[in-house]
Amino acid sequence: MNFLAHSFLSFSDGQIVGQFLEDYIRNKDRYSFPKDIQNGITMHRAIDTFTDSHPAIHEAKKVFSPLVRLYSGAFVDVSMDYFLANDLTVNSLQGWKSHSQNVYKILNRHLHLFPENFKTMLSRMESEDWLYNYRTDRSIGFSMKNVLHKAKYLDKDIPVFEAFSDNKKFLKECYDNFFQELYLHAKHTNDVMTQF
Repeated sequence: MNFLAHSFLSFSDGQIVGQFLEDYIRNKDRYSFPKDIQNGITMHRAIDTFTDSHPAIHEAKKVFSPLVRLYSGAFVDVSMDYFLANDLTVNSLQGWKSHSQNVYKILNRHLHLFPENFKTMLSRMESEDWLYNYRTDRSIGFSMKNVLHKAKYLDKDIPVFEAFSDNKKFLKECYDNFFQELYLHAKHTNDVMTQF
């Protein structure tokens, strides 16, 4: 999953920090952080493992794999954030706006834990309100272009957004068959981690 899902499937401020921090640390360094942040790192990994093994995600990858092969999962992650941002059964529009603003505040309070490249990205994320704006085609198109630019071996003009648009109904069905199970898995993971 992508930024919105990882932040939403956090059950404390520390877990939000840990979820974002996970991409920037070596495994052996995770134990140098407070327990709540360690739990966020663990949650991030639990979410990724569950997502990668879910049948609906395997189906969703088929939309992108002819174009981007092994990178299909990254584009599915971005797609799922689009459907989550538009899922008003999970949160209201105002709720998503409040969530986004809260995440930026929490991350800014913990910037000293992150490398410089994250600080630059967070500044853009906040000024352009990425988390809230994942609901728009324009923002998802931008995110997909960003993934293409970061990928070493992919042509930068691959029509991944067009594939997303052409298969939006199918991808939404994949989201519907997946997200509630992911939420329950994250909640169970949190319950296990925080009972000790």
